[in-house]
Amino acid sequence: MGKIKSKLIRRTAKKFIEEGVGFTENFKDNKKILSDTMPSKKIRNQMAGLLVTIKKQERVNKPKIIQEK
Repeated sequence: MGKIKSKLIRRTAKKFIEEGVGFTENFKDNKKILSDTMPSKKIRNQMAGLLVTIKKQERVNKPKIIQEK
């Protein structure tokens, strides 16, 4: 049940990644990056957590993609 995020959070995170904003696998660093752009603390924390998850998945799945080519 903890994996449910609103469409707004997922859509905005996807936009940030497409724009090339330098997010990391560290929650605190992502929070600092989002501190001036997010309207509320709750949304900022949800977004930072989702971005950590996305970055970890990219790290795990990237070697598989490279090996297939």
